[in-house]
This record gives sequence, structure tokens and C-alpha cells, in this order.
Amino acid sequence: MTTKVNCPTCDAKVTWEPASEFRPFCSKRCQLIDLGEWASESNRIAESPLVSSMSESELDQIERLLEERASGYLNS
Repeated sequence: MTTKVNCPTCDAKVTWEPASEFRPFCSKRCQLIDLGEWASESNRIAESPLVSSMSESELDQIERLLEERASGYLNS
């Protein structure tokens, strides 16, 4: 059974196999378009709602606790 996926850029069908050099993209052109969108920040991974709702001091406190735990493990 041959697996086919849609190119994320142009939606063309792409056969998922080693011979498909640019998979999941159909071509180098579509691969570069996608890369350009990430580079220009048109595409990005959404920030976690939990992190975005925390204050800087809350994030600092969590960071300090994690550092304390890490140093505790290293000194054991």
C-alpha cells in the first residue's frame, strides 16, 4: 500500500517514499515557500495559554524552583 499525503503548500498529492526527495512537499519550490513563511514569522507555533497568562515574576519563581531541583539532583 502506497501512502500519499497532501503537500502543505499547494495541496498536491505526494507519495510518501524515499524517492520523494522533498516529502512532505511536492517540490523544492513548495519547500522553500514554506521555509520563507517560517522565516518571516507568517507561520509560528502558538504560545501556550498557560504561559501567556503568567506574570514575569511567576515565571521567574518557577525557573528558580527548577534550578534548585536541578542543583539538588547534581549534588546528591
